[in-house]
Amino acid sequence: MEKIVVEKSPALKGRVRISGAKNAALPILAACLLGTEDIYLEEVPELQDVHIMCQVLEALGSEVEVLGKGKLKINSAHLKEYKTPFELMNKMRASFLVMGPLLARMGKTENSLPGGCSIGARPIDYHLKGFRALGAEIHEDLGNITASCDELVGEKIYLDFPSVGATENIMMAAVLAKGETVIDNAAKEPEIVDLSNFLRKLGAKVTGAGTSTIRIVGVDRLGGARHAIIPDRIEAGTFMVAAAITGGDVLVENVITNHIKPVIAKLKESGAEVIEEGENVRVIGRPLPETIDIKTLPYPGFPTDMQAQFMAYMTQCKGSNVAIETVFENRFMHVEEFEKMGADIKIDGRSAVVIGPKRLHGAHVHASDLRAGAALILVGLVAEGKTHIHDIYHIDRGYEDIEEKFRNLGAVISRVESEEI
Repeated sequence: MEKIVVEKSPALKGRVRISGAKNAALPILAACLLGTEDIYLEEVPELQDVHIMCQVLEALGSEVEVLGKGKLKINSAHLKEYKTPFELMNKMRASFLVMGPLLARMGKTENSLPGGCSIGARPIDYHLKGFRALGAEIHEDLGNITASCDELVGEKIYLDFPSVGATENIMMAAVLAKGETVIDNAAKEPEIVDLSNFLRKLGAKVTGAGTSTIRIVGVDRLGGARHAIIPDRIEAGTFMVAAAITGGDVLVENVITNHIKPVIAKLKESGAEVIEEGENVRVIGRPLPETIDIKTLPYPGFPTDMQAQFMAYMTQCKGSNVAIETVFENRFMHVEEFEKMGADIKIDGRSAVVIGPKRLHGAHVHASDLRAGAALILVGLVAEGKTHIHDIYHIDRGYEDIEEKFRNLGAVISRVESEEI
């Protein structure tokens, strides 16, 4: 097992290029199952989750070829399987996204309940509700879910919650359905828009992505395409907070600033200088940040995937800072790890009050999930001594070359073999 060791670092300075978005790449990889010709993808992040999804595609009969860094060629003309291997499903929640494409292409799909980060209930009921509305029969047996249909037929579907995964899965199932499908209260995330743009390149008829109503008119078949994955807004936000928490000066390159408006707004509220320069954003931190409050909400609200990083930042902000988590009920697991390092945090239900600024000290801590792991790196940058972060496989699921990127900015960070704790 490996761990990441972070030492108190000087103010970060320099530039960092943001990789393609994990949360856009995974559904787009799943959507490759719908294509019947060669598909070329660029800006695909080299992450553990991406590797697993590629293994899923190959297990189902797709041909996946690596053409270079961040470049893949995928051909799914001859799918042979509708059942996703349990050992792959168990490793990553996003593997459930193959269910919609398989249902559309094969008329049947069998999957076990998905794995992933333990950040709270993320029910698949919304996915299944959508499949049923399109005409699929669903059978659940001891953690296995089978969906089958003779023909998918378009329907109006209302989502009780704007679930990103359900919106994506229903979209992918509907592109080959007969007639028109309307998804109301759809998720609006940029990753939904990127998936829609990709599907349209394949020949799908999708409109309204990025709004609460998405319309899909089914077609007979989809072909091939070339597509570049959008930049990762959460990785961008993480490095922006890293600049602010260390009082640094960092140019974050390859960013779509419209995707990170809440992050920019909150950093500005804290007193950091944020300068937008086309596809780049420069963040200049200040020695004693002002008090800030955040409340996570579905897009375009403040992203739940940035809550842990901002809570790390709050440990260095003035006074009582408040974080309210409304998306996932179990996303404060990093608080216990922060407290090991000297943070002063009080939790009441879905609210956390962070008292700052606090002098933090290094400790042995564990990454409870992907974003919590990134937040522990941020805390380690300002803590006295060494911070040893264990269970870093979570971090590797969502950040490409994270130590190298931090080192290039002047951070004292390394990956070493881990002793048992």
